[in-house]
Amino acid sequence: MRLGRRSTNVQDRRGMGPVVAGGGIGAVVIALIATFLGVDPSGLVPSGESEAPTGAPSPDDPMAAHASQVLADTEDTWNELFRAQGSEYREPTLVLFDGIVQSACGTAQSAVGPFYCPLDEQVYLDLSFFRELDERFDAPGDFAQAYVIAHEVGHHVQTITGVSERVQRARQSASPEAANALSVLQELQADCYAGVWAHHGQKSRNILEAGDIEEGLQAAAAIGDDRLQKQSQGYVVPESFTHGSSAHRVQWFRTGFESGDVSRCDTFAQS
Repeated sequence: MRLGRRSTNVQDRRGMGPVVAGGGIGAVVIALIATFLGVDPSGLVPSGESEAPTGAPSPDDPMAAHASQVLADTEDTWNELFRAQGSEYREPTLVLFDGIVQSACGTAQSAVGPFYCPLDEQVYLDLSFFRELDERFDAPGDFAQAYVIAHEVGHHVQTITGVSERVQRARQSASPEAANALSVLQELQADCYAGVWAHHGQKSRNILEAGDIEEGLQAAAAIGDDRLQKQSQGYVVPESFTHGSSAHRVQWFRTGFESGDVSRCDTFAQS
């Protein structure tokens, strides 16, 4: 990837441990409601404001620097797209942590993977996930990492546009199967938004190198519900999907990348 500036919207909490607010030791652990990517836990856990020291990552930390550059590029794309629609984009903050972190959505451990909290509009990332993406899921590469961040930023876009709130309200009155289906559609839309970002990043800033998109597609396939279930339990239960199959994740990322059109990402209308 060919990326430029670093974002100023990055907090490095690594080595600090969780800063518990509100709930004390009784703060809710959200590890059981999220697996690996794309969690939007709005309404699922008690909220509480978290206060933590802030700081930019060291310029000598290449993985953190890359994450900061990816975030900056998503800012450039979404600011441009929101302005074109006559609205303003609120830039999210990327929080780097290791082991455990306190968010406004509760306390999370690294096992949940990267996640977005709509209550504080922050993306949380333990960089060790990228090593797992490479070693466990055979999805290496800088663009595979960028796809992960762009997917979480896609959830932020859903928060700004009201999609997350509408989905959460609908899930509360739905059957478990229907609630899972809504979660899948929300996750696939975030995949599509990641593709939209890549499209405009390439069109406006020529960010892609040979093989980058293939890395993104491989990452999307690697974390499909069917593949994860097959690896963990040996069989697949489509009714319990929360993020989408490998094929669907690839399909929607490709839809966003090939079209660059946010309106093509209406997974709910096209389901």
